[in-house]
Order: sequence, then C-alpha cells, then structure tokens
Amino acid sequence: MSETVGQVDEAPILLDVNGIEVIYNHVILVLKGVSLRVPEGRIVALLGANGAGKTTTLRAVSNLLRAERGDVTKGQIHLRGERIDQLTPADLVKRGVVQVMEGRHCFAHLSIEENLLTGAYTRSLSRGDVSAELDKVYQYFPRLKQRRTSQAGYTSGGEQQMCAIGRALMADPSMILLDEPSMGLAPQVVEEIFEIVRDLNQRERVSFLLAEQNTNVALKYADYGYILENGRVMMDGPSQALAENEDVKEFYLGVSGGERKSFRDNKFYRRRKRWLA
Repeated sequence: MSETVGQVDEAPILLDVNGIEVIYNHVILVLKGVSLRVPEGRIVALLGANGAGKTTTLRAVSNLLRAERGDVTKGQIHLRGERIDQLTPADLVKRGVVQVMEGRHCFAHLSIEENLLTGAYTRSLSRGDVSAELDKVYQYFPRLKQRRTSQAGYTSGGEQQMCAIGRALMADPSMILLDEPSMGLAPQVVEEIFEIVRDLNQRERVSFLLAEQNTNVALKYADYGYILENGRVMMDGPSQALAENEDVKEFYLGVSGGERKSFRDNKFYRRRKRWLA
C-alpha cells in the first residue's frame, strides 16, 4: 500500500492514471496497479531506482509500449477526462502529449535546427509561424541558437538533451513526458536544463511528468512526486514533504540525521522502509 504525504493538489487534473498494470511479452509483469495524477500546469516527478517502472509508466501514457512488446492489461489512462490508453502515439501528440525519450534521441545526421523543425511536422504552420516557433525555442535554449547549423551528433550531451526538449516544444505540447533528463550530464548542465523546464512550466504553462533517478534535483523543481519501486507506487506527496521525509532522505537522498548514509546494506534497508510494512 502506498503512503501519501501532505495534501493533494487542487488544480484541475490533466492526466489521470488509474490502477494500470503493464505486461511485456505476455509474461513479464512490470507495473502493478500504478495510479498517479498530473494537475494542470504542474511538474510531477516519478522517482525511484533503475528498473522501478518509471520509463514503463511514461511509455504507457504515450502509448509507445507496443514498440517494446508491452501492453496495458488493466486500468485506464485519461487525459482531460478522455480515455487515451487505446489511442496511437500520433493521436496523443495531436492532443498535446509529447514524450522526450531517455538517452537524448536526436537525428544525429541532421543539424540542430533541422531536428527542431521535425517537431512541428504534425502542425500546419506557415513559414512565418515556423520561424516564430523556432525563435521561441531559441529564447529558452540560447545554446541551440549558437549551434543551429551544427550536426546534432557532434554536439554535447547537454545540447542534445536541449535539442530533444526543444523539438518537443515545437509540437506545441500541453504536457511533456520527460524521461531521465539528467542521465549522463554534468551537475551544472542538469541544473540549467531543470531551470529551463521550470521556465517552460511557468511561462508556457506546459505540464511535465518526468522520470528521474536524481531525486534531489527532481524534488527541488517538481511540485509533487511519486516514488516507484518494483512496479508499485510506494509513497507520494508534495515535493517539500517528500524531501523532508526521513525514509526518503535516507534511501533516496542519501542523508539522514545530518549524516551521509548508504542503503547498500539490504537488511537494514528493508527494516527501515516503514511504508512497506
């Protein structure tokens, strides 16, 4: 049973994931009754270790599971009250749901600007409108403007991550599903990217559901968090409440009582995870 910390956000619900189970290859049960909500205009973080089910949850929402031979076998997913778990990924993009995949997927042989332009493919825009959208992306990502003619495969990891987010922004999303944005990046680049995510949320009112192993930075920028483990939501609550929770501090932030801790001692780890009791 999951533990809830603090009060539930009172903003209108944009995304409602209700008790979903996901099975891969008709055999492997990965998600086991996951429920979560993303209020309109909020940043919600999915936290947990590698293999906890974060990426699978995002793919269930974006309907990219079938490409990995996965299926939602129980539960429902609604966007603004409309059931979407049977729609195609293209249908979801038209409804404003865009996923930024883990691993900074860019078209390596294309320039940064050509990559960005692919994000507007589903929109019927005039040349002037496309130029205006590019300018908006470059305002948030000035590095991309400097590298606009560079081949994406030869740019830095941080620039590729910015390109992937910028490309999603070109699709005019109401919600971005952001998978492991900090992976493999230097801490200062991670902070820069999360600052841009917060700006996009506040200025453009883009909602974010982000999967992140870096619990510390995720809780700093998110409004609300869900902690997944072994395909289940084990704890959720407002970010500040989670950051102040002793179990979260010890096992996900590595700090308890002012001292640095390690949770590699599995016996102690299991004994102290009170919300599993």
